[in-house]
Amino acid sequence: MEKTAPEVSVVIPVYNEEESLPGLFERLLPVMEGLDRSWEVVFVNDGSRDRSLALLLDCVDKHPGAVRVVDFNGNFGQHMAIMAGFSVSRGNAIVTMDADLQNPPEEIPRLLEEMDRGHDVVGTIRSTRKDPFFRKFASKVVNRITNRITGLNLHDYGCMLRAYSRRVVDLINSCPESTTFIPALAQKFALNPSEIEVGHSERELGTSKYSLFRLIRLNFDLMTGFSLVPLQAVTMLGLVIAGLSFVFSIYMLLRRILVGPEAEGLFTLMTINFFLMGVTMFCVGIAGEYIGRIFQEIRKRPRYLVDRIYGDE
Repeated sequence: MEKTAPEVSVVIPVYNEEESLPGLFERLLPVMEGLDRSWEVVFVNDGSRDRSLALLLDCVDKHPGAVRVVDFNGNFGQHMAIMAGFSVSRGNAIVTMDADLQNPPEEIPRLLEEMDRGHDVVGTIRSTRKDPFFRKFASKVVNRITNRITGLNLHDYGCMLRAYSRRVVDLINSCPESTTFIPALAQKFALNPSEIEVGHSERELGTSKYSLFRLIRLNFDLMTGFSLVPLQAVTMLGLVIAGLSFVFSIYMLLRRILVGPEAEGLFTLMTINFFLMGVTMFCVGIAGEYIGRIFQEIRKRPRYLVDRIYGDE
């Protein structure tokens, strides 16, 4: 007999979070039990090398039928873990959140209430963000630039505490691209999106899995995956510099005819040359980002590999 689908699914990617998981269980499960709706929690173990999987399996044993674990055979990244959770989730409303308790589980009922008002995607804005100043400042800059480039209107791309309708999740699952940014993709598919402010806690246990390099890498994926503006901007920049270079060449030719040759401008020419070399390398890098995405897509390798799903009957 087929089991009735729950009303709410919570998808949580997990990567080396053995210190945070006991506290997450203590806070998340009472929230779910108090929803007055049927629910399930889908944890996705993203290749953890600590005791995270053992703790997750213990939670499955204590909550049979309500908690499931998707176990990857390697590390495929946060967004691929969420995609895997989407693929096995059964709820009409799907909530995503991180396992580090910086996203308070107590905010889940508020997201569901917003969905009950007719919104198919509910984003969140961290109103009291507990991160270092540099990270908060960089996040604001990136959010504004990304909105300009992609044409989206998200105020906090970095907060993964979000809610999606089944229709939006099914559309996301139908996208075969090998790399994606889920909040932006959901915003593209949403008919009536909304955003609410939520609390944010300082990470007390464990360490952040996003280094500066990974954050830069993620934002490059976001910008090149949802817009051609960077490539078009590089083209326009090349045209402007080519025009200025032509004007400068005419100026130098006329100066040579009228004033004569001189060596004093050598360092100026070297400076201009180094500037143009930097612009060229930047342009090649942007083009390379798009070529790299094409290369990833044509290989058609699986986005993630599931070793086993625990908790399914």
